[in-house]
Amino acid sequence: MRRRTFGLAAAALAASVAAGPSLGWAQEAKKVTIGVSIPAADHGWTAGVVFHAERVAKLLMAEHKGLNVIVKTSPDPASQANAVQDLAVQGLDALVILPSDPDPLVNAIQQVKDSGAFVALVDRAPSVNDNSIRDLYVAGNNPALGEVAGQYIAKTTPDAQVVVIRGLPIPIDQQRQDGFDKGIAGSKVKILERQYGNWNRDDAFRVMQDYLTKYPKIDVVWCQDDDMAVGVMEAISQAKRTDIKYVVGGAGSKDMIKKVMDGDKMIPVDVLYPPAMVATAMQLTAANFYDQVPVSGNYILDATLVTKENAKNFYFPDSPF
Repeated sequence: MRRRTFGLAAAALAASVAAGPSLGWAQEAKKVTIGVSIPAADHGWTAGVVFHAERVAKLLMAEHKGLNVIVKTSPDPASQANAVQDLAVQGLDALVILPSDPDPLVNAIQQVKDSGAFVALVDRAPSVNDNSIRDLYVAGNNPALGEVAGQYIAKTTPDAQVVVIRGLPIPIDQQRQDGFDKGIAGSKVKILERQYGNWNRDDAFRVMQDYLTKYPKIDVVWCQDDDMAVGVMEAISQAKRTDIKYVVGGAGSKDMIKKVMDGDKMIPVDVLYPPAMVATAMQLTAANFYDQVPVSGNYILDATLVTKENAKNFYFPDSPF
């Protein structure tokens, strides 16, 4: 992610040097307003999204004197649709949006796009991913997040009985489930049950309690999210269950990465899905206006398997997530 962004910055620097200082100054002073609409920090991953959005907004405005970046958080799709409309009234040149749920927000996004603004869609695309509503799509690799986890379980515990805690009933959750099923295909891994945990540690705790009551033997838990893994681990601890070999979460929270680093047997690996992807989308959107480089299209981040051997490369203790 950083290599590509730095590449854009290098290209912009070369262009400004070639054009001369006066042209470079005029380019930097160009007035541009970018609205950033993201979910409120209702769990760890979205807290990371808010942190990175606010951090990079300050950095971009310091770098480009004519740039105004407005960050708005919203607790639900209806509030987010209103926030997008409020941003549009302020005369947006671009919208960077990570939808809480993409389908109810299609019309609001479309209105911004129809106004001539540049639209960068982050993480969550509508179930019918119509390219006409966006110029740029930045996301983690949702199918790979599930597939990498499934492959690890199939290789490490080929006869595992697995319980699954899903996220929310939105398209990216289904992509992760489909990827997981692909990852365990051909193995003897058995799925005992799947329930939604809403990417929330308290909900995941309750789902895991239900599983522990229903199933006397569980080998592995896949919960695709590090926040939910916290709730899962607490439920296992309270029940004093020793049959569960390990839990696989996802996203790369600092707490889970630290457990992997320390060789925690219950958290042997994690799968990356960085909340900083919103920062990538913001940087690329700004580059569209100031660096004069092509940024339209899809930008998909890797779903890296974090192990004890490489965990130190992904551990950031000062991060909120």
